Amino acid sequence: MKSLVRALGALAVIAASTCSASAQNWPTRPIRMVVPYTPGGYTDMMARLVSEKIAASLGQSIIIENKPGANAVIGTDVVAKAAPDGYTFGTVIAAHSVNPSLKANLPYDTEKSFTYVSLMSVAPLILIATPSLPAKNMQEFIALAKSKPGQLNFASSGIGAAAHLTMEMLKNREGINLQHVPYKGTAGALQDLVGGQINVMFDIIGPLMEQVRAGNARALGVASKERVPAAGDTPTLIEQGVKDFTSGTWAGIIAPAGTPKEIVDRMAAEAKKALADPELKKKLEQQGIVAMGTSPEEFKAFVGEEVARWKQVITAADIKIE
Repeated sequence: MKSLVRALGALAVIAASTCSASAQNWPTRPIRMVVPYTPGGYTDMMARLVSEKIAASLGQSIIIENKPGANAVIGTDVVAKAAPDGYTFGTVIAAHSVNPSLKANLPYDTEKSFTYVSLMSVAPLILIATPSLPAKNMQEFIALAKSKPGQLNFASSGIGAAAHLTMEMLKNREGINLQHVPYKGTAGALQDLVGGQINVMFDIIGPLMEQVRAGNARALGVASKERVPAAGDTPTLIEQGVKDFTSGTWAGIIAPAGTPKEIVDRMAAEAKKALADPELKKKLEQQGIVAMGTSPEEFKAFVGEEVARWKQVITAADIKIE
């Protein structure tokens, strides 16, 4: 029995030393970055911009794999089930912290199935209106909505998206009733708002401000603590009397649970270095996105806070999704 214990102990030492040696030599082959959305959106953009710089620094290519579907669950599950060898990572956004409260049977455990690597960026949302809506600011919009309960509508990029839940939070806070029209992405929602079929919508600043500047939409307010240069002179919701109202989406890097700490720490350090690049930071700022680059511990704590925050909103609004 003692010899068995010694043998098992020796095997553990060998395994630990092998893992350490593997981490020291990492990476020796291309890395894949799973994006649980289609190409072209905020998540995909962040994955590609940051991965390009990390790959150049590591001397190995990072291959982007788009695995969309089920409010990001399909692609995120690919990461959860992957070998924790440092050659599979994933990019997630705010929906990742929403899904535990929105979906009853996730195929993974949001806390235990992943190693959280780094928060790459945060992006406050902006509320815009179709030009024909007779409201020029937040107070006028809230008053209009209260005078027409259930008669105005709002679009979102999908049920459970940050854009959807942010409006649900505003509805609850201000006691207004709007009809939700969910879309499969921002593009269709924005097109219908410009066309007048949709009254208002929240989403990230970049694509929405393009329509505002073109005169096809009106900016009502930004859901941030301070004004955002990319949104021009658009005031915050807080400035306009919506107390302590902030909301946005975010993008971060995850890995399968059990990925060696040395590799996770290296990836986090590379992400931080990439996001500190002045050219990249400027490119993001022009779209209303704030570059971050946190430690694994900071990102894990951040996700925990987001899960708790959105659970309250989802419970209050009684939102369910299959």
